[in-house]
Amino acid sequence: MGVGTLSCSNQKISRMNVTGLVTALRAEARCVSSSHISLNEMVHVKDNAVLWLSGMGVQAARTAAEGLHKNGVNALVSFGVAGALDPNLKPGNLVLPELIYADKELPVTIAWRNRLQNLLPAHITVVGGTLASSPVPLTCEKEKLDLAHATGACAVDMESGAIAEVAVAAGIPFIAVRAIIDPVHFSPPAEILGAVYPDGGVNPARLIALMLKRSVHLSTLMHMAVGMHAARKTLSTVIQSTGAGLDSQAIDMR
Repeated sequence: MGVGTLSCSNQKISRMNVTGLVTALRAEARCVSSSHISLNEMVHVKDNAVLWLSGMGVQAARTAAEGLHKNGVNALVSFGVAGALDPNLKPGNLVLPELIYADKELPVTIAWRNRLQNLLPAHITVVGGTLASSPVPLTCEKEKLDLAHATGACAVDMESGAIAEVAVAAGIPFIAVRAIIDPVHFSPPAEILGAVYPDGGVNPARLIALMLKRSVHLSTLMHMAVGMHAARKTLSTVIQSTGAGLDSQAIDMR
């Protein structure tokens, strides 16, 4: 699938019904396109879809969503991985939430969400409910369970709340498509965050230093890799089944 950079400063999208996908991690973006995608640039991945690799966090996601809307995108998708808050969820399960919680309830375009689910193959486990948005990474089981208790959410990420807020303010459709990467009982340790770039890439020297100090163990890295593999397999299947535009052409964008 070809990818072309669109200059956000001087080229607005002229097409109707263009979906903008926001991904925080490069590994998530690769599920949409195998081509290299630069950080913080809007790129064209299909006639009816563009992608913005934002990097992790609330402000990064908000900047991406606002940039996409400013340049003519009229439907937004939060696309990527999430941590489980429900003990029944496993890596690779797909969360298509019916509500986003980020200190307040934010809506999802239910018709679009439901149509997307109906297009997916039966072997994918899909759950609905509430997706919580956290301003910080959750790095232990207790933090996850506390957030689940406070919000009733089944999963958590850091970006969907900000993207949903932009969609609400703009009056445009929004969905979140999030594959579980880690179960409730496992979370990446806080120490590893110091070795991770904003797009999810790893600084090898810092990671080796953490392993030599035994702050991070090889078993932890293997667990993370297995979870990411399962999540990416699911996200890739979503794109293969629905297209990069996630079938937004069937949704009324007015």
